[in-house]
Amino acid sequence: MAADNVLKAIGLTRDFRGFRAVDSVNLEIARGSIHALIGPNGAGKSTCFNLLTKVLQPSAGTILYDGRDITRTSPANVARMGVVRSFQISAVFGSMTAIENVRMGLQRRRHGDSWDFWRSEKVLAGLHEEAMELIVAVGLQDHAHHVADDLSYGRKRALEIATTLALDPKVLLLDEPMAGMTQDDVHRITELIRKVAAGRTVLIVEHNLSVVASLCDRITVLARGKVLAEGEYKDVSQDPRVIEAYIGVPHA
Repeated sequence: MAADNVLKAIGLTRDFRGFRAVDSVNLEIARGSIHALIGPNGAGKSTCFNLLTKVLQPSAGTILYDGRDITRTSPANVARMGVVRSFQISAVFGSMTAIENVRMGLQRRRHGDSWDFWRSEKVLAGLHEEAMELIVAVGLQDHAHHVADDLSYGRKRALEIATTLALDPKVLLLDEPMAGMTQDDVHRITELIRKVAAGRTVLIVEHNLSVVASLCDRITVLARGKVLAEGEYKDVSQDPRVIEAYIGVPHA
């Protein structure tokens, strides 16, 4: 039986003035899975993310979402279809409270990129209950009315996830969500990702390999723009090619 792949890249390639950052990458993301993209610095992970979310156009290759070719679809339309990149498109307004930020995300989902929603305080107030549900979901109920700038780094990350969830993503792409976090925050956000992954698909770029090992169903390793290995963490981490390219990969 064929795998149910919600997101698929075929021969994905990106050139920058003669430099090939992503080279004929084939990637299949199974529906409902947590899939990690890892590799050493310069491996092409961020470029691959930018291609999948259409921030960049591929030089060659095809991207399929639910079997539909989105290779030439605009980033805004890809996001509306449900492929959402967190920490990049989910703006957090520092002078607004946590719940106000989430309400803005809900309003954006309803009205797209129209800035008319800024004018309607009544409409924003009407979204309070749904926003509070998302605030509770990410564990910020005690900080709902705190200004975003006053939140700790880890809680700001949780708020960014809440504002992204307000867009109702079907596929959630997380780019290094643990970067710069304390160990306590890493544990908190790991459990949060596990929780919000229920009912959706997650693709994650992450350098914290302990997180990858504990969280992800499948791993794709990139090196020099190409897929080096793919599989479960326990197998990928023991692949001699991965050990050579990615010094410091812990063994399962």
